[in-house]
Amino acid sequence: MTRPLTFAIPKGRILDEALPLLARAGIEPEAAFHDGKSRALRFATNRPGLSIIRVRAFDVATFVAHGAAQIGIVGSDVVDEFDYSELYAPVDLDMGHCRLSVAEPAGLADEDEAAMSHVRVATKYPHLTRKYYEARGIQAECVKLNGAMELAPSLGLSRRIVDLVSSGATLKANGLVETNVIMQVSARLIVNRAAYKMRSAELAPLVEAFRKAAGGKDAA
Repeated sequence: MTRPLTFAIPKGRILDEALPLLARAGIEPEAAFHDGKSRALRFATNRPGLSIIRVRAFDVATFVAHGAAQIGIVGSDVVDEFDYSELYAPVDLDMGHCRLSVAEPAGLADEDEAAMSHVRVATKYPHLTRKYYEARGIQAECVKLNGAMELAPSLGLSRRIVDLVSSGATLKANGLVETNVIMQVSARLIVNRAAYKMRSAELAPLVEAFRKAAGGKDAA
């Protein structure tokens, strides 16, 4: 018997935008998915043999890369941070737009990067942060945080942060300014490479449905 397909979607900022996209692709979660009191993490859908799991954004990539889920939706920031060889990201879903940026206290934002050899940065993106600074000949010491990044400079944990920025309101409220953009971010459809080869009859139509639902935009 063929194992059911598992679709991983992220909690948080992308979820609200992902639901209409799922509907356009012909996937509707069971009613319990929308129940705010439900503690369930796995849900049936209107498509036999396809279930949805709702997990943290960073975990979507891990579930799909290791084959626990075969397909998922996650930000390009997560795809690039983990850089799993097992992931195939064929479609830019044209949603969840934001940017990964460097920010620091407003009064200290005039230092010339060219004069620096070492920086200490609070971030949950150590790989992308080191890569960004290495390209500029700067050694980055990354302090790994999973949230509340904006507190790090005021509490002396680090001078700079690297985090996702949308409107910039949170930075402003915490006395920080955006100084450099590392990358533009949007949501991607990701697929496990091995599963895509072995179960192409099931996964290829799903990929095509999302490509059409997102306006036919292939990932770069």
